[in-house]
Amino acid sequence: MASLSVRKIDDDVYQRLKARAAEHGVSTEEEVRRILRQAVSAPGRLGELAVRLFGPDHGTDVEAQPRPPHEPVDLDG
Repeated sequence: MASLSVRKIDDDVYQRLKARAAEHGVSTEEEVRRILRQAVSAPGRLGELAVRLFGPDHGTDVEAQPRPPHEPVDLDG
């Protein structure tokens, strides 16, 4: 596995990282790995991105609204 050193992190950012890691019960280093993994992993579908950003882990219960069937838009006419 590769290693990465990051220099010149603002003290405030570092303290918030430590607090976030403590909330999740992991080390600061593990929290940074998780943040980086999430940041570079592309969602398979747009809906997955919406749930990741606004879903239950963020205090919101996202529910799809029912939509009636419709005819495709005619782009030729």
